[in-house]
Formats: sequence, C-alpha cells, structure tokens
Amino acid sequence: WRQAGREELLAWRRPSRRPPLSSAEPVQEIPSCERRLNKVIAEAGCCSRRKADELIFAGRVSVNGEVERQAGRRISLDDTVCVDGKPLARAQQMLYLMLHKPVQVVSTAADPQGRQTVLSLVAREFPGVRLFPVGRLDYFSEGLILLTNDGRLAQRLMHPRHHLPKLYEVLVRNVVTQKALQTMRSGMRLAEGEELLPVEVTARSTASGCTLLRMVLRQGVNRQIRRMCRDLGLTILRLKRIRLGPLELGD
Repeated sequence: WRQAGREELLAWRRPSRRPPLSSAEPVQEIPSCERRLNKVIAEAGCCSRRKADELIFAGRVSVNGEVERQAGRRISLDDTVCVDGKPLARAQQMLYLMLHKPVQVVSTAADPQGRQTVLSLVAREFPGVRLFPVGRLDYFSEGLILLTNDGRLAQRLMHPRHHLPKLYEVLVRNVVTQKALQTMRSGMRLAEGEELLPVEVTARSTASGCTLLRMVLRQGVNRQIRRMCRDLGLTILRLKRIRLGPLELGD
C-alpha cells in the first residue's frame, strides 16, 4: 500500500482511549499478557468471535484441561486452550490484501455452484490464513476488493454509518442525458422503492460513441449502480471499482 493510504485505512480501527502523552513523557510499549478467551479463539483462525462464544457456551472449549464456559475468561500465554479436544494453533498475523477482482469471479468465501471465488485467487500465496472479503462486487463486475482476517476492521469498513466512499468507472452504451445525470446527483428512488443518497457522477464521451461515468457511492445498497442504470434505461458494458476510501487500484 501507499503509506498515506495505509495510515488512513488503519485509522478506521477503534481509536485508543489512552490520554495523549506529554512531550516529555517517554513512549513505552506495554505488552498485553492476557486476552479474552473468545478473542484468542478467533485470532487463531478457528472461527469468528461470535461463533467462539457459541463454542464456549456449549462446553466445547477447555483451558488447561478444564471446560470453560465464560467467554470473557482472561487467557495468558502459558494457558493451553483446546477446542473439541484439539489445541489451538498460534494466533494469525493480521493480513490486508488489495485484490483486483476479475469478472466472472464470486466475491464470497465459498460458492455452492462451484464457481471461482476471490479467496481461490490468493489461496496459494497465503495457505492456512482464514481470509474473507470486505463487502462484495457482483459476478460480472471487476475492480478493487479487500481481503483480510481482521474482523474488527472489516466490520467498521462495511458498517453503513461510516459511508465509506467508493469510486466506480462505468462504461455505458450511447450518450447519457443531462436529465439522467441530474437524477443520480439529486438522489433517486429505485423501482423496488429504496431511496438512494445523491451520487457524485461525471460523464465523458468515448471515441466509440459510448459514455464513461465516474460515480462515487456512499451507500451499501445491493447492486446499486446496475439497478440505477436499469431504471434510467442505460445499458452497462463494463463496471469497475477503482477506489475504496483512501485505497486505489494501480496498474
């Protein structure tokens, strides 16, 4: 990542509640010796923290040979944690990947129809890492999607209250009228009744007679661009996400 983009992305993580240090106070790293049991299980790549709670309440987790049913139990480095009798693997290092998803690839962890997924594109480079995609791009769209094993960051990025801006390039057939552009800029109602926030959109004609739209979205409405263009009578030829917050595709 570019350094500035990486710093801005990580700023979405939960901020520290410690008071600011004075200029004369030395900075010291104080390692945390104990962590919550459910967090230890999740960071080991076994499952999500919510699923870890379920395993603990079901009596399937033991600490130092004894069944533990308290998800908030504090665990030290010397404790031995087992799930269904098997010791946990070491906690995974947090990993953040920017992926250029091709068309006809599913942006989910698995697909019941057996189609290629975004995780299959990186499985060889990162074996044994429990990654998952942040958000989605539909099957026939391409562009930037994030993959990570950092559940906390992923939830913050996907939560609608943050309105993380996403920039798309959309190639549509023929010329787009000013009326259609103004409808998008003013906020429109989809045929299904969903109200959309205003979309920042610019248009540029191409040599082939088509129109290239650059659209900034701040909502997480499913298939929003395709449904907007459908309602405005526009035919999409290519849909590509090129920026997510401060992160942008390169070459």
